[in-house]
Amino acid sequence: MSALFWLILFLGAGIALCYQRSSLKTATIVIGALLVTYTFFGASGFWGDAFRWLIFAAIAIPLNVDNLRRDFLTTRALTFFRKVLPAMSDTERTALEAGTVWWDGELFSGAPNWQRLLSMPAASLSPEEQAFLDGPVEKFCSMLNEWDITHKDADLPAAAWDYLKKEKFFGMIIPKQYGGLEYSAYAHSCVLAKVSSSPGGATAASTVAVPNSLGPAELLLHYGTEEQKNHYLPRLADGREIPCFALTSPFAGSDAGAIPDKGIVCKGKWEGKEVIGMKLTWDKRYITLAPVATVLGLAFKLFDPDHLLGDKENLGITCALVPTNTPGVIIGRRHFPLNNPFQNGPTQGSEVFVPLDYIIGGQAMIGEGWRMLVECLSVGRAISLPSMTTGGACAGALATGAYARIRRQFNVHIGAFEGIQEALARMGGRAYASEAMRRFTANAVDLGEKPSVPSAIAKYHCTDLAQKVAIDAMDVHGGKGVMLGPNNYLARGYQGAPIAITVEGANILTRSMIIFGQGAIRCHPYVLKEMQAAQETDPQKALNDFDAAFFGHIGHIFSVGSRSLVLGVTQGRGSAAPVGSPAQRCYQKMNRYSANLALLADVCMAVLGGSLKFRESISARLGDVLSLLYIVSATLKRFEEDGCPQEDMPVVRWVAEDSFVRIEAALDGVIRHLPNKFIAAMMRLVVFPAGRWAKPPRDELGVTIANALQEPSSLRNSLSQFVFQHDSNDTSAAKLERTMHLLLEIKPVEKRLTAAVKDGRITTSHPGERIEQALKLKVIDANEAATLREAFQLQMDIIKVDDFDPAEMKAGGKAPARKPAAKPSARKSTTKKPAAKPKAKTKPKPKAKPKAEKVTEV
Repeated sequence: MSALFWLILFLGAGIALCYQRSSLKTATIVIGALLVTYTFFGASGFWGDAFRWLIFAAIAIPLNVDNLRRDFLTTRALTFFRKVLPAMSDTERTALEAGTVWWDGELFSGAPNWQRLLSMPAASLSPEEQAFLDGPVEKFCSMLNEWDITHKDADLPAAAWDYLKKEKFFGMIIPKQYGGLEYSAYAHSCVLAKVSSSPGGATAASTVAVPNSLGPAELLLHYGTEEQKNHYLPRLADGREIPCFALTSPFAGSDAGAIPDKGIVCKGKWEGKEVIGMKLTWDKRYITLAPVATVLGLAFKLFDPDHLLGDKENLGITCALVPTNTPGVIIGRRHFPLNNPFQNGPTQGSEVFVPLDYIIGGQAMIGEGWRMLVECLSVGRAISLPSMTTGGACAGALATGAYARIRRQFNVHIGAFEGIQEALARMGGRAYASEAMRRFTANAVDLGEKPSVPSAIAKYHCTDLAQKVAIDAMDVHGGKGVMLGPNNYLARGYQGAPIAITVEGANILTRSMIIFGQGAIRCHPYVLKEMQAAQETDPQKALNDFDAAFFGHIGHIFSVGSRSLVLGVTQGRGSAAPVGSPAQRCYQKMNRYSANLALLADVCMAVLGGSLKFRESISARLGDVLSLLYIVSATLKRFEEDGCPQEDMPVVRWVAEDSFVRIEAALDGVIRHLPNKFIAAMMRLVVFPAGRWAKPPRDELGVTIANALQEPSSLRNSLSQFVFQHDSNDTSAAKLERTMHLLLEIKPVEKRLTAAVKDGRITTSHPGERIEQALKLKVIDANEAATLREAFQLQMDIIKVDDFDPAEMKAGGKAPARKPAAKPSARKSTTKKPAAKPKAKTKPKPKAKPKAEKVTEV
């Protein structure tokens, strides 16, 4: 046999062993057996065989004999690892240790277990939760008028506030024993999605979201004392208390661990007695619900300079609940976030004295504030913003699809133009992916997970996709979307889209530092174990733990390297995937990209070491790969849960193909920016052995999705499941839907009119006059004419825009003096505390807004 044959045999065996993730002992036996075979049948002489066996023994024996391996290899590796391990702050360590590893760990493994994905219980609503969505949520949405909220009241109407309290919208996460609704995370998510899709959605959804997200209720449930729970939770559930949570400072936004706000442990008078308490000083901003809050959640650094509590002076970040009527609390002024008037504003306090009992969890939780926040953040971030922005994205896609069918140019509906179809395809695909991600991530919380990395992915990409949908929607609507007024159902969502980008971890920070920064350690099968072993104080335990993790890590690298090479050649063909699934090729391609991610993550950590945390562009690209794998996973999970409907396959393919193109671009970007060019060349050979194969979705696929958005379809049904559309007051969404259906019904009649125009029988160009001329010529009958008139009037109602008298465009008056505004008495705290601070001067009322004059033609 030739030398080439033996070389191929040994290389093939090595790749196969690595691909199958064979154990060290199995690999040793197989390679040894091949050597025996080569010794007897190969063309080599005695000295050549002896040399090969010597090399084999020098490698195999130390690796397979535990004591030898630990003494000669592991000890040295552990010493080196401790030297190069980057320094980690307490806040970084706490963030890394918070949360659980879920499906993100499978994606990072290089060989996802698809059966685990498909066997996860599907998200579902209980009968009680469904009734709440169909009843109180629908009614609340019907109470809203976006124009009045923005231009008249600068707030939700008083009746809407009362209804929220009455129906316990603020108590969705609070257990029934405290008077709450105790709904699932998925139900909570569905409520926010529907509310955000309603008129005034941004203001309404923000108001509902905050009490149910990261804030007093969430923190009390997990860490509060029984006394605190019994006092506050019933009041929060029924709206007697309106909460906010103040974390962000002017000097510490994204770097929340660096908050300058402080508390000083000291003695002071409280309710006539001298007690040990705290003097709190803070300056916070961007705090949603702060202007109307009755109880203020506060994060600050606590110090004990007089050692009243012990020997330690710097006690760490601590969280407390402070009633806003406490003397010295400054609250009530408002920010105005991009013309969306949800209650948001600053709050300050200087040496405000409160007892230690105000600390959430009491004295036992002093210094545990950062851990409390990061542990709860993953849950709140998994639900609030992904749900709110997804509701807006779905509503925008549905409205734009209907509008593209309704609006006509050049004698055809604009949705027939390929340029419009490209935008509609993007909107349909992105809205579907966002809805899939919302459902998938919220369900993780119900499954008992604290998905820190998936929640960051969902927050970043749902807000990003919603903003892109809003941009495309505005582009398709044109002047209809630009002209503000009561008839504009689009502009507020477009204006407000950047708000979600900036909060709960700004998107740039989330992409460049958090997703991969946490994922590389949290989700990697061995890195966190290696770090924990390196920090272990027991020498023998450290050695044993590091030995298992380190050599497991080496095997992992060989495995994902071989899988990257093989699956790069085959485009994933032959790899494990659900049998019989229409999306089988998507699963197989995902196997390849998962292996690519795992390999490049290890290579980047090895080559860049501790400096990787500062190479944010590389970290961002690796985070993009992980995120896109997660998005496609959520999309496939939704498709399977829905029963693999054939009508949804085009949008599933669009999401997958669009993601695969972006994944390959991100992988290529990582390789191009590796500092070691030899390693970069090797990685390109392994990751792209046959080049970049991914291609953008074909135009035909986009046309199918665009058409599905412009008529009754499975896609419209799936996007509208949690979108507010039906209203007795005839909202724009309901009118759009009815008009689209009516226009589809009269298509045969319109064809007769078009034919009559072409043969010269109908001579007018005005749509309304054509109807009357066609009736006289008996091209249509009286019933058909009535239907055409109704359709024409509905079209005019949809496409009309508002205009105003010049006097109405002027400012409403002089800005009030910069003093804290008094809180509305209707939302005054019911907590018995010391006397409230002096009442601030009221602001002058704005001038009444004259009614807009509406035009009937564009």
